[in-house]
Amino acid sequence: MDFIEYNFTISPPTPWSEILLAKLSQIEFDSFEENDTGLKGYIKRDFDDEEFVQEQIGEMEGAQITYEKQNIQQVNWNEEWEKNFQPISVDDRCYIRAEFHEEKPNVKYDIVIQPKMSFGTGHHETTHLLIEFILDTEFDDKVVLDMGTGTGILGILAKMRGAKSVDAIDIDEWSYENAIENAERNKVDIQVMKGGAESIPSSTEYDIILANINKNVLIEDMPFYVNQLKKGGTLFLSGLYNFDEDDIRKETEKYGLTFEAKRIRNEWIALKFNY
Repeated sequence: MDFIEYNFTISPPTPWSEILLAKLSQIEFDSFEENDTGLKGYIKRDFDDEEFVQEQIGEMEGAQITYEKQNIQQVNWNEEWEKNFQPISVDDRCYIRAEFHEEKPNVKYDIVIQPKMSFGTGHHETTHLLIEFILDTEFDDKVVLDMGTGTGILGILAKMRGAKSVDAIDIDEWSYENAIENAERNKVDIQVMKGGAESIPSSTEYDIILANINKNVLIEDMPFYVNQLKKGGTLFLSGLYNFDEDDIRKETEKYGLTFEAKRIRNEWIALKFNY
């Protein structure tokens, strides 16, 4: 199947390229590529929704955005990713790499990821921030839920940190399959499910819930999280811009959640709440 390439020119590129990327991720874009002048996005021709793209641009009053679009032949995204992917280290404790990278000596958590078209290699600020939180949180014998799991990286790390069990859920078919593959690749046992918040097992109470999605979905799904979070449990939220914090905190207060901590990386934040 052929693809449509959107080439966005964005002024200023920071932080608006990442904001536009997050907005466009709500529909069936398969891949994005940030550059010095903005952003390129690729979507299957049958899924193209230019009206939606224009609506998202229209909401971004702080930036000047223009775009061109063209038909292109199908791209081998894994091959393109392998050309550009560089391993990353988080706090010198967690090393995220592909199979073709060498291991890094003396790193406690070595995670091998092959992302296909899934979100979550650790490079994006929101994933990086939640990895930092996970590294500084006690996971021994905890029951964990990873919502919007993407590549499965957060659930995999939680299991490596000693979690008793990990349920990982994503609405996207690519992510569902990819998370299963990456769990096997890292020899950890996590239960991967395809679906949205309605797929959270009603029979399970979680000590820790990780949700890396976006503000609107997090607010919409908050009742599902709280219903399955143990009293005394912890909720970590990311996929958020710094200006989303007030809305998220107002929403969590409705459910008796107490704000505990915030981490910031560029224009993005991750928040920790106790129940």
